[in-house]
Amino acid sequence: MVEIGKQLSRTIEVDETRAISFMGPELRVYATPSILSDIEFACRDLLLTMIDEGMDSVGSQVTLEHVGAAKLGRSADVVVTVAEANKRSITFSASVTCDGRAIANASHVRTIVSVVDLKARIGQL
Repeated sequence: MVEIGKQLSRTIEVDETRAISFMGPELRVYATPSILSDIEFACRDLLLTMIDEGMDSVGSQVTLEHVGAAKLGRSADVVVTVAEANKRSITFSASVTCDGRAIANASHVRTIVSVVDLKARIGQL
């Protein structure tokens, strides 16, 4: 059962793979696509603790506001919270901070799916 208000927190190191490089070494900061990926995986991991075996989820909507910077080598805290559950559609709120400063805020919707059914549908494409 999906529990409204349930949270997952994790600390992410802004390493080489998560930092932009196109503006030179002085501006190596947590990249927007990496922030989004870290939020999506945190939401999925939290949801997996609440759904039946054989079920998983796919991302179906995201709104992300990137409002600050976390430099290469720093740590960012990602917190995701179940905000709403409507049948198979689960909405999460997310915040990303570094040293108490806001880096990003997001809303993310995941849809619960049967892995077996999804494999069958994709196999028909």
